[in-house]
Amino acid sequence: MPPNQPLACVIGDMDLLRPLGLANIPCAAVAPPGAPPRYSRFTQAVVEWADPSDDAGALADRLVDFAQGQRQKPVLFYEGDWDLLLISRNRDRLSGFFDFVIPDGSLVEDLVDKARFRTLAHTLGLPVPSSVQVDTATALPEDVDLDYPLILKPLTRRTATWMPIFTELNQSEAKAIEVRSRREMAALWPRLASSGAEVLAQELIEGPETSIESYHVYVDRGGSTVASFTGKKIRTYPKGYGHSTALEITASAEVASLGAELIQKLDLRGVAKLDFKRSPGGALYLLEVNPRFSLWHHPGARAGVNLPALVYDDMVAGARRSTGPAQPGVKWCRLLNDIKAARSEGISFLRWLPWAMTCDARATLAWDDPLPFLRGVLWPHAAAGLRALRRRTARI
Repeated sequence: MPPNQPLACVIGDMDLLRPLGLANIPCAAVAPPGAPPRYSRFTQAVVEWADPSDDAGALADRLVDFAQGQRQKPVLFYEGDWDLLLISRNRDRLSGFFDFVIPDGSLVEDLVDKARFRTLAHTLGLPVPSSVQVDTATALPEDVDLDYPLILKPLTRRTATWMPIFTELNQSEAKAIEVRSRREMAALWPRLASSGAEVLAQELIEGPETSIESYHVYVDRGGSTVASFTGKKIRTYPKGYGHSTALEITASAEVASLGAELIQKLDLRGVAKLDFKRSPGGALYLLEVNPRFSLWHHPGARAGVNLPALVYDDMVAGARRSTGPAQPGVKWCRLLNDIKAARSEGISFLRWLPWAMTCDARATLAWDDPLPFLRGVLWPHAAAGLRALRRRTARI
């Protein structure tokens, strides 16, 4: 890599850092102690992390302190909703020290907050399922005037009041709750009301998580689409409304066409992921728009469309690297979680392992960069097991 090349400052995990490293872009990892990105061969510097959901000011200060020590402006990359909000809400200050792409501030707020997104979708005529915002502290079950079955989602990623409900229902790792009937809603309501949570109730689009397809895009500051690709989920954990554990790059012209049309309606600049769910009848419904980098950019890079690297090229005023249509069939998995997801679907370990080892991209684990997995994942699990063994031995 060229000397004195600007660093990519990455607030995210290995699925964001690795695409940059594979493009020979030096990285600074913004990560807590013990996090896998600290140990990557692509990481040349570390910025101490602070939780942007609780202490955004501290993280902003640390970012600025780091950038002030660099010869050239670093390029800032962000993966989580709170990372996105930190940068958006501090864009004037941070832009003096970093280069980055991000949508308009009001659009960011509209897309992150589910109540605001519902209003925006109605205004723009986006193809979203019917929904209603519910304040469970004051509303009644009969106020939810929608056709069942429904799903209930917290309005924002700040879920402190919401998580006890998930835990009581033994769904602590899920992102939404399915309610099949008015009777089920009436039974659930006391828990909701006691939490005082504000939720989005949305008519359910029937079908498994494998019916969720996505469009991924980078739009430059001038409004031109630089590159895009499509994908679909293979597995999630938990099986219903869980987090992705296995994904596949596709070549869906229908998803790409609808995604491009909606990006134009939103007048969005920067990177975005649009999630759709295909109904049993074949219609595509928009579930959400995430205007940030994501784990999808790792398999996307492996498929030949490296969106983070293209953003970096634009930010450092260099010529964009060549890119072509994404190669369909490229697969990604998160090993430890996908073992559980596969087991929940009745797939044996012996059947799952050869499939996982042939994935083109794996979260954290890479043979040419082993330390993030060994020190950031395997060692903490082994250390926890040793501590548990010592405690049991001490009781004997």
